[in-house]
Parts: sequence; structure tokens; C-alpha cells
Amino acid sequence: MKATVRKQRCAIYTRKSSEEGLEQEFNSLHAQREACEAFVASQRSEGWVPVRDQYDDGGLSGGTLERPGLQRLMEDIEDGLVDVVVVYKIDRLSRSLADFAKLVEVFDRHEVTFVSVTQAFNTTTSMGRLTLNILLSFAQFEREVTAERIRDKVAASRKKGMWMGGVPPYGYRVENRKLIIKEADAANVRWIFDRFIEIGSGTELACELAARGIQTSRGNRIDKKYLYRLLNNRAYIGEAVHKGDSYPGEHDGIIDRAVWDKVHTILTESPRKRGARTRADTPALLKGLLYGPDGAAFSPTHTRKGGKLYRYYVSQTVLKHGAGSCPVGRVPAGEIEAAVIGQLRAVFRQPEIVAGTWKSARTHDDQITEADARDALTRLDPLWDELFPAEQARIVGLLIERVDIGTDGLNVRLRMDGLTGLAREMMADLGTAA
Repeated sequence: MKATVRKQRCAIYTRKSSEEGLEQEFNSLHAQREACEAFVASQRSEGWVPVRDQYDDGGLSGGTLERPGLQRLMEDIEDGLVDVVVVYKIDRLSRSLADFAKLVEVFDRHEVTFVSVTQAFNTTTSMGRLTLNILLSFAQFEREVTAERIRDKVAASRKKGMWMGGVPPYGYRVENRKLIIKEADAANVRWIFDRFIEIGSGTELACELAARGIQTSRGNRIDKKYLYRLLNNRAYIGEAVHKGDSYPGEHDGIIDRAVWDKVHTILTESPRKRGARTRADTPALLKGLLYGPDGAAFSPTHTRKGGKLYRYYVSQTVLKHGAGSCPVGRVPAGEIEAAVIGQLRAVFRQPEIVAGTWKSARTHDDQITEADARDALTRLDPLWDELFPAEQARIVGLLIERVDIGTDGLNVRLRMDGLTGLAREMMADLGTAA
């Protein structure tokens, strides 16, 4: 009687690192599969039969396990559909010893044998395991040596100032592996550097870029993080950088050295100091108080032209979605602040406000008369322009809860408790209301 031979389901796996030649009618993957099928056929007496599914990965590196064909093979092994994995050479499955160890662990767990056609061994014997690890170690060594050669070539090319790939800096395009200036974007780059020298604030500059609709080459918003990377990119002065060292580049610079040095003199200063100076130079009385018709807050910004400072409030809607997204996108700061202060001054002269202030003050000092309250409020009007900006901002924040601006005018919402608090301060010394 003949002994029963157990059927061994064989999955053939093929891989090619590059896509070159895959379009041919008979390519490397076909050659690998043909050799593996011939080997499986030679073992038919042992019960070996090929499975119907094909597990092929064309144009994929063996340095990773993230390959569609390999993933399907591992899923079928997990499902118990495979008994033997057949490859043309070991490195077709993996070039990484660590990755291959993971695969072998899965094979062992599911009692799957691994066979290499050209290297004639399997992983069920101790000698097969030893030989396998030795061969795979040499495969990984070869891969690492190749990677080192590539890194050395890239380093040597960068030191010569050559462009070695990647996303080109804003203001450039790549042609024949060389950076070429895109004049339209380069004009924006020059404006960004010059504008930063004027205002010294990345936050304010990012707001202005959004208001102007200036975006990255991919159409994304230029935020503060992107802006500082741009300002620190030495490609703009015609240099190539490799591992922190700079070398003369093959491309033309967009920014001259004098502008670069001015920008980096500012950048070396503490951001906190720059921010404090910017806020001191550009007081914003209505910061955090001004809102547009869509409910979005307005942020203060400014610009300098010919040595003169121009201040504005810009809607957050415009900063996020561009010009035209808000009917009141940007307003001059001086005009809107003067209008709000004018309404405050008018409020101080209203009889009901004087009466209310007097009643509030009397709860703390019953000797104060209504004439005293009127005198205190009227003193604030002529003294306003003599107050320091910080004191003006404090009083505005004390008296105003919110300012809504629309296409038809302003709506100022007062804090009545704030007016009472201010009255108490003035009643403490009527002669020095400020």
C-alpha cells in the first residue's frame, strides 16, 4: 500500500525593486515565477501544488514590508491558506534582517516552510536557519553599503552647490536639476524680506500676507512657521546647505547679502522683545473688542511707507479666506478708534450718565455732589489726548464691552460697571482725573 502524501500548498512570491522593464511582455517577475513554478513541479511527488493567487510586487524596495503583494501573502498565511512560501532568491522577500526575522516568526507560528529556489534550503532545519541568516546579513550589508554610496554622492553634489531633489524653495522651479528663479514668486520673496525689516514681526507679516492673498507654490496659506523657515533659507542668497554647512550654489540668489544680514540681525533678537516693541510702536486701543458683521474678530496690523506708519484692523475672516470674504475686510485704525472715542466723549456729557455716575459714587462717599461728578467726567474729555497709550487702552477696556462694525456704521456696547469703577477712581482725586 502506498503511503498518503500530504498536500503542500505553495505560494510563489516575486519582487522587482525598480519599474524598469515591467512593461515588457516577459519581465523579471515572469522569469522569477517561471523558475519557482518549475521547482514546485519538481516536488510534485512530495505533494507540492501551487496556489492560484499570485503575489507580485513590481517597483517596490525590499527594505520595507509595506508591499501590497507581500501583505496579501501574509494575510493568506494568517488565514491558513499557505503551507510553503517559494521565492527565487531570499532578498526577493526582504533585504532587512530585522524584517525577515519578523516574517520567519510568522512562518513558524503557522508552520509554514520557506524555500529559496536558487539557494536550495528551507527554514525547518537548523542548518537552513543558519545559512539563511548568513545570506541575509550579507544582503543587508550590501544594501547599507549602497545607501552609504548614495549619501556620499549626495553630500559631494551638495558641496558643489548642485540641487539634489525635493520640493524647491518658494520662488524657484527646477529645470535640468537646477534651481531657476520664478520671477513672479521671487518678487513676493523680496517683499517678504523687505517687509520683515520694516515691522520685525512674523505674526504681523503673516497677517499681511493673508490679507494680500499671497500663498505658497501649492496654494496653501503662509503661516508664521512657514514664514520663519523661508526667512532662514540660505538658498535665497545663492547657497546650498548640507548638514548645517553652506556652500556656494549653482543657482542665482533672490536676496542680496545686505538684506539677509538685516533680517537675521532682527531674528537674533528675542521674539518677546520684538513683540513688546512692536506692540509699543503700534498701540491698538480696540484689540479684542472689534467684531465684523459676520461675528469674526478684527486683528490689529500696520505697515510703513516712506517712514510713515499706517495702522489697520483686519477681519479674521479675511486672514483665513482671503480678500472679499468679509464686506468690511479692513478698516483704518485711526478712523475707527477716533469714532469710538468720539462716542465715549459724547457719553460723558449725557445728563443720565452724569446722574448715574453720581449715584454710584455716593454709595462710597455721600459728600460728593452731582456737580462734582459732572466736573470729573468733563475733565476726562480734554485730558484724553494727554494720556499715555497704555492708560488710554486701559480706560477703553474698562468702559467698552464690544464694538460691532458693519457696512452701515458702528455699535458700541458699554460696560456700565466699568463706568462706575472709573468714576470711583476719579472721585478719589477730582483734581487728577487721569
